[in-house]
Order: sequence, then structure tokens, then C-alpha cells
Amino acid sequence: MTRVLIADDHTLVRDGLRHILSNASGLEVAGEARDSATTIALIRSTPAHVLVLDLSMPGRNGIELIKQIKDEKPDLRILVLTMHAERQYAVRAFKAGASGYLTKESASAELVGAVAKVASGGVYVSLAMAERFAESLNEPADTLPHQRLSDREFDVFRRIAAGQTISEIAHQLCVSAKTVSTYKTRILEKMQMPHEAALVRYAMRHKLLDDDEDEV
Repeated sequence: MTRVLIADDHTLVRDGLRHILSNASGLEVAGEARDSATTIALIRSTPAHVLVLDLSMPGRNGIELIKQIKDEKPDLRILVLTMHAERQYAVRAFKAGASGYLTKESASAELVGAVAKVASGGVYVSLAMAERFAESLNEPADTLPHQRLSDREFDVFRRIAAGQTISEIAHQLCVSAKTVSTYKTRILEKMQMPHEAALVRYAMRHKLLDDDEDEV
């Protein structure tokens, strides 16, 4: 029996995932978490084979959370299930230690298959994400400006480009507004952008925002 943990800040999402996974042959939902802090507590207290992880929970940056989990539980397989369909997020997740990447638009059957795949030691990438990886092969080999950013800086960059204010970002990441402002300064310097508007245009041009964020 494959023991699965679920980490997502939305109760309805957790309920849906629990229903899908509990009704799948050979899978058992062993525990749930609602944010980064409870996720760390959960993996420390509950033995499991796979963690289904949302990248956008309150607390720590999702990529940083993956790194900490793999440091503490190197044998725990992590399947990212997120609204972020951008290739760059998937790349960073895999580099951090994830074993699979799936968007929340995926069908329930794909989720079950993905859990089984990573539990058996494999790597899973959804078809939609695989197509994005294939498209990226045509991009110039030179490093793009946003690829110079750290994982935390990239997260803040996307939030700024999506129209979030400094205070909103600070609240969501559980840091001070001063810290976010420091990140913003670093981002502008590393990407050699003069102002926020340039960041927005860059993010849209390189398709680094979700469709719903493009409308912000």
C-alpha cells in the first residue's frame, strides 16, 4: 500500500484529492497539511511514500519548501500539484528535488497515475508541461534575465508582475515589507529593468504568468 500525504491550503482541494486518492487501488491517504509549517510537521511525524504538494501555500516559498523536505526526508517522493503551468516553475521544482509536476487542471486519472509513477521511483511530467519543455528547446541558449534570479526572487518577481503590492506579497510570504522591497531592488538590478512596468511587460512577453494573472 502506497501511503500518500496531501499539502494544500484550500480545504476543498484537500477534500477532493483525498476522495480521488482514497478511492484508488493501492493508495492510502495518511495525512494532510494546510501550510508550510504543518507540512514540515506532517512529514516528520507521519511515514509516507509520496507527498502531493501545492507550491503556493502560506509561509515558505514552495521551491524552498521542497528543498527542506528533501533534506529531511530524502526518500520521500514529491509530486507537485499546482496552478502554476509555467515551465520555469517546473524546472525549479525538479532542481529542488521534486519527482513529478502536475497542474490542477489535470484529470483525476492522471493524478492517480502520477502518484503511482513517482512512488515506483519514476519521474512524472504532465503532457501539457512536456509540450512546454519541448517548445523551450527553440529558445536561445543564452541565460534569460529571469533565470538569474534565486527561487525566492523569482517568486517575488512573478507576484510583482501579477500586480500584487509590496504589503500583499509580504503578508503572503510571512516576511516584512522591507524584505520584499529589498527583493524588488535585487530583481530590478539582476534583470536590468528600470521599473515595475518593465517587469510586467517582460513577464507577459515570456509567458511567465498564469492566464488569470495576465488579466490583473
